[in-house]
Amino acid sequence: MPAKTNTAAAVRKRILHEVAAYYRLAHKKHGLFVPGERIAYAGRMYDHHEMTALVDSALEFWLTTGRFAGDFENKFAAFLNSKHCSLVNSGSSANLLAFAALASPLLGKKRIRPGDEVITVAAAFPTTVAPILQFGATPVFVDVSLPSYNIDCDLLETALTRKTRAVFLAHTLGNPFNIKIIKRFCETHNLWLIEDNCDALGSKYCLNGAWRYTGTFGDLGTSSFYPPHHMTMGEGGAVYTDNLLLKRIVESLRDWGRDCWCPSGKDDTCGKRFSRAYGELPLGYDHKYVYSHFGYNLKATEMQAAVGCAQLKKLPRFVESRKRNWDILRQGLSDLAEYFILPEPTPGSDPSWFGFLLTVRTGAGFTREQIVRHLESHNIQTRMLFAGNILRQPCFDEFRKAGKGYRVVSAICGGKSSGKIKNVLPVTDQIMRDTFWIGVYPGMTRGMLAHMIDTIREFVNQ
Repeated sequence: MPAKTNTAAAVRKRILHEVAAYYRLAHKKHGLFVPGERIAYAGRMYDHHEMTALVDSALEFWLTTGRFAGDFENKFAAFLNSKHCSLVNSGSSANLLAFAALASPLLGKKRIRPGDEVITVAAAFPTTVAPILQFGATPVFVDVSLPSYNIDCDLLETALTRKTRAVFLAHTLGNPFNIKIIKRFCETHNLWLIEDNCDALGSKYCLNGAWRYTGTFGDLGTSSFYPPHHMTMGEGGAVYTDNLLLKRIVESLRDWGRDCWCPSGKDDTCGKRFSRAYGELPLGYDHKYVYSHFGYNLKATEMQAAVGCAQLKKLPRFVESRKRNWDILRQGLSDLAEYFILPEPTPGSDPSWFGFLLTVRTGAGFTREQIVRHLESHNIQTRMLFAGNILRQPCFDEFRKAGKGYRVVSAICGGKSSGKIKNVLPVTDQIMRDTFWIGVYPGMTRGMLAHMIDTIREFVNQ
């Protein structure tokens, strides 16, 4: 009779074989695109490798963060050429932890405190802005510019005050902001830089003659692995940095605020678990129960990490597909520039696009709502540029009514603080009124892209 371990291994092998067979029967898509079928703006790209990895991790039944999570952190950091990666349960948590780390007492005089100012934009996803407000800092909303849809760098010096401590920006839909100017601004004024890289994984920027991935130029970078993103774990995210202290702060905050850095399931990595003194605790108090922060539990699970490990192998291919699909749309719609502001990559960048942005021009003869309804009626999914102008969102009502807790900076307002937001972020408001986007994710076939181009042209020609 074979040994029990061999029997378990054989059963496991059969299970994974059957999972792969199930994928081919139940999940694998067949057939060509037929015009009229639903074209989603994004979606999961997976095959039997992700499904078998998921089941493989479940068979170990470790469940919480373990070897798959550690493997993902190491390989993802290597992909980005970043020293440290901390896996978390979502991109929103990644943004929260990145900002919370900069408020840590361990940073001394450089920590961000309530009332300090953080430069950002209002044409954003809410979770880029939320941590600033949640920690009592003051967001300074700077207008953006077209056709990059990123921060207007000409307004940076106007936004600066003696209270400015950080810049927290996303690379809009994969298009890098002007890293050369932003990084120089932060270095000149001794400011922290957080790159929200959730929509730009795989984007590159050339700085001083060297190409690097976005997310690695600032003090901290963040990613999201929600299904529409460049790769997925279902839920999941990451924070990355080259700064060892920031890495330890992020993982302390992620793991309940503990001071101990032992991996899950490990004890006494430092060899001094019961021999140190902390705060006013008795000498030798168990280091596993010493807390240097008021933290959270924002860890990912092993099952998420296992899917991520399988996805990471495909990430370069996903990135190339997004670039190709964006190029096809750009070429196919290039002669419609009198109707739309067409997107342009930031000079010196190589974007890994999240979507294809279109802004309806004044005088086009139609509105955004009209063309969006036309596309949706033809089963082509569309999306707004997230919050449009977050100052106009219901979540901002209490700040807007109070007329405090934030500042706005545009070419019109000259950087003066104002609770009256009307017309002070004109380009952001233009995006809120006139901008939408369609998908470029790797599941797009040439037939789908051609149908989207034809449907847009058909509407314009009417």
